Amino acid sequence: MLSPRLGEAARRNLTAYGLLSAALLCFALFSWWPIIRGVLLSFQQVDFVNEPTWVGFANFERLFADPLFGIAWRNTLLFTALALLLGFVVPFITAVVLNEMRHARAYFRLLVYLPVMLPPVVTSLLWKWFYNPGPGLFNDGLRAVGVPPLHWLDSGDTAMISLVIVSTWANMGSATLIYLAALQTIPGELYEAAELDGASLWKRLWHVTVPQTKFVLVVLMLMQVIATMQVFTEPYVMTGGGPEDSTLTVLLLLYRYAFVYNDFGTASAMSLLLFVVLGVFSATYVRLTKGRA
Repeated sequence: MLSPRLGEAARRNLTAYGLLSAALLCFALFSWWPIIRGVLLSFQQVDFVNEPTWVGFANFERLFADPLFGIAWRNTLLFTALALLLGFVVPFITAVVLNEMRHARAYFRLLVYLPVMLPPVVTSLLWKWFYNPGPGLFNDGLRAVGVPPLHWLDSGDTAMISLVIVSTWANMGSATLIYLAALQTIPGELYEAAELDGASLWKRLWHVTVPQTKFVLVVLMLMQVIATMQVFTEPYVMTGGGPEDSTLTVLLLLYRYAFVYNDFGTASAMSLLLFVVLGVFSATYVRLTKGRA
């Protein structure tokens, strides 16, 4: 026989679990089960027309034998590195500038965040027109100052950095606002003390701003690496992986396996490899930065 206190606690717990059950069920069906199903598919030959057959590691062997597999990983890592140089530094500097502004601050915050509200496909199509080698906006600007037009998306030398610029412009708004919120929590006394000590703007930024926002910097860097390693929309819409596979990424190759070659088993194997790589990177990154933020 339960005591009244234990009975009341049990009823509260049952009510809580009952309210959570619908959310847990949806999460299990739409998150956990697809992950488990994807792992199973990676060891099967699947086209969703014929009966799936168990092939073991044959899908992974096919991936490693495909020369495009290495090219896709190289391009993805290059995109991630370039995106960190631009997409990690530019939002932070923008947030610092916005934090120092005294007039029209809300207007400029809206202006910075506006690209985030645009659908990614719309953004990619808009910038594809900007990059158009004929009537594109950028080449018109270059012609106006007497500079020869560039083949932004049609040259292997400029296609990747062109995609990185688009990605940075489209996604920097969220990171900028997060940095701005972190900057506004820094006590003003720290800057006043640094100014009294004769610290320059750069020294105040390096010795006050960066240490005070280190936790946010660490978290957003991890999130950005995970996001940029999964880049798909920009190369799919703007270049199709070209020219000469110079912008072919892991997710774009995965898409080709699934919806062009109709080989969902190999596509699942590739997604599993990406999952493992990102998981190992995330665990290592968290371990290395633990206690430093």
